[in-house]
Amino acid sequence: MSHALLDAWKKTVRRCGGRRAVIQAADGQTVTFCDLDRRAVSWLAAAAPQPGALAGRAVVFATPNGTGWLEIFLGLIHAGALPVPLDAGEPPAAQRRLAESLHAGYWWNGVTLVPLAKARRWRDPELCLIKLTSGTTGEPRPLVFTAGQLLADARQVTATMGVRRRDLNYAMIPLGHSYGLGNLTVPLLAQGVPLVCGTAPLPHAIAADFARWKPTVFPGVPALWRALAASAVSMPSLRLGISAGAPLPAEVARDFAARFGRRLHNFYGSSETGGIAYDASGAATLAGSVGRALRGVKLTALPARRLMVCSDAVVTCGQRRRTGRHGAWIVPDLAAFDAQRRLTLLGRRGTTIKLAGRRVNLADVMARLLGVPGVRDAWVGVGAGAEPVLGAVVATDRTAAGVRAALLADTAAWKVPKKLVVLAALPLTARGKPDGRALRAMTFGEAR
Repeated sequence: MSHALLDAWKKTVRRCGGRRAVIQAADGQTVTFCDLDRRAVSWLAAAAPQPGALAGRAVVFATPNGTGWLEIFLGLIHAGALPVPLDAGEPPAAQRRLAESLHAGYWWNGVTLVPLAKARRWRDPELCLIKLTSGTTGEPRPLVFTAGQLLADARQVTATMGVRRRDLNYAMIPLGHSYGLGNLTVPLLAQGVPLVCGTAPLPHAIAADFARWKPTVFPGVPALWRALAASAVSMPSLRLGISAGAPLPAEVARDFAARFGRRLHNFYGSSETGGIAYDASGAATLAGSVGRALRGVKLTALPARRLMVCSDAVVTCGQRRRTGRHGAWIVPDLAAFDAQRRLTLLGRRGTTIKLAGRRVNLADVMARLLGVPGVRDAWVGVGAGAEPVLGAVVATDRTAAGVRAALLADTAAWKVPKKLVVLAALPLTARGKPDGRALRAMTFGEAR
């Protein structure tokens, strides 16, 4: 079985065969494109139960960034399977439950492919990947992509950002996350853009990786950029720093520019659409905007500040909405354009709740918390139960009483979170987003 992504990979191997493809910064191991292909084929030969058994089957795996991750991913692509990459920190029991809920054919437990009952076979040979996204529900939801959609996303991202084969991507975000797929994994496979897998998400480790390997492009998340902006390290080879996965506070962008003499570039996307908008100059990022639409992406403003995204990269399998030959998706974020067609995000739809008969907008509560002097970050949620309870976790050096008093100075008491937890920093997932399950557990005592 063959599809467009596998064909693109074969062309990359023919064109770039002896060039370095992946560097593991932790141990210095370097593999070429030919090496990587041979390793993927060897993994498949050893792991597959029999020829053709994986074709059309979803295969769930959770492996840390590195050559091993790419071997598994490429081996599954060679087999005509649909990889379902999970975060490496997902516990094995949870991995298996997810695999069974998806009717996957197999689960890679780190040693062998475990066959699963009630497996589904996907018949369309162009389907090649399943992303899992929690969206606004908090529950994993599968999104089935074609090879063409993944290729379109990577093409739109690299063309807009000016990333070329002579660049070296720095991989700290998960390779299997939507952000990592479009900015790291597929550009490597389809365009021959090499990458170095970072040692650890700490400023001194990142600086050491940059000093040794000299990567030029760094797709990061706000937590990393905040830590780097507050550090004393240097990254002289960096020519392009990209921030996505969560909102980047404008003050972090300004601090980074002052510290490194180089602007960060906001990037906005979603699992359903791939990349959506990008700030090419870095000027909009300093003002809190996410920039303009990527090349090949059409953005349409809808009533009530809704935004529809159309492009060749938008998921269409199982979705009804299309515009001509493109997929179309209405994102859950509220957004507005300025006169230069730059996009600013205004929070998420459906964040208004009723507390004791009064309506409270969670985005407004978040904005008020972030406006309190000394508050670096915040999360707002509602506890489950018969009566809604407003809670929040804030990253600050102030006490909970101090934060509450500052809020009460200009906020009605019923809009102030009843449960308020203060931390030095919010717990984050591997994708750089606030860990909702951990935050709910510490705020409302709900089981993770």
